[in-house]
Amino acid sequence: MKKKIKKAIPKIVGSLINTTSHVSKTYAANKAMALFAKPRKGKITLDQAKYLKSSKQLEFEYNGLKIMTYQWVGNEKTILLVHGWESNTARWKNLISVLEKYNYNIIALDAPAHGNSGSETFNAILYSEFINIVSKKFQPEIIIGHSVGGMASIFFQKEYPLASLKKMILLGAPNEFKDIFKNYINLLNYNSKVVNALEDLVVKRFGAPSNSFSTAKYSTSIKVDGLIIHDKKDKIIPFNDSEAIHKNLKNSKLIQTSGYGHSLNNNVVHNHIIEFIND
Repeated sequence: MKKKIKKAIPKIVGSLINTTSHVSKTYAANKAMALFAKPRKGKITLDQAKYLKSSKQLEFEYNGLKIMTYQWVGNEKTILLVHGWESNTARWKNLISVLEKYNYNIIALDAPAHGNSGSETFNAILYSEFINIVSKKFQPEIIIGHSVGGMASIFFQKEYPLASLKKMILLGAPNEFKDIFKNYINLLNYNSKVVNALEDLVVKRFGAPSNSFSTAKYSTSIKVDGLIIHDKKDKIIPFNDSEAIHKNLKNSKLIQTSGYGHSLNNNVVHNHIIEFIND
């Protein structure tokens, strides 16, 4: 019974927003966008907070929003870790323990509306601005981005090419923003009024339609070496997204895994990362 109720909730919410659209499609679109952009998870738990105390924590700011960063100091290459949707820096715990063995200087940040960073809502454009602020400070040679963190990392490097950056690693990264948007629209079964108003809202807020924001398209101008890892059985982001990115990120290598899911948080993947970094 609980599963049926949980499954029905998105349709119920979508129906309410659809009804609202007959009175004001603009109001309905704003409600739908707020729902789309607000993570339900990603705040730091007590156990995660205990782990993060092992780092040096520094706060930065972008347009009045707090950016929380964490540093595990090392004398070798500087690596920036960029987590994905409904997550936070603590998701990197296992990889950090591996990287520390090589004395890397490890930096991580919490995304907008995630972890200990500010903002009520999230989007990849805002995340790319956060990454830019942190990158200007620490000048990483390597960026590792998981899921939408990988997308935001590409957006950042396209908009603000970083001279110090030599390598990028993308783990289960999505390609087209329009596909993510479409999945959300289908989940809540929005009517055409809401859909059209949402698209107008995207143009108004971000200066371009949803189909303009593409990891693969933005990758064409990026010259750094890339490693792309994606699991064939990823149920969140399809494998062909990484194939498209690989095609456009010219100096990249694509590794297909099987059975590690979307998280890609395991020793096999970590070994691929270390090999690529040390090469």
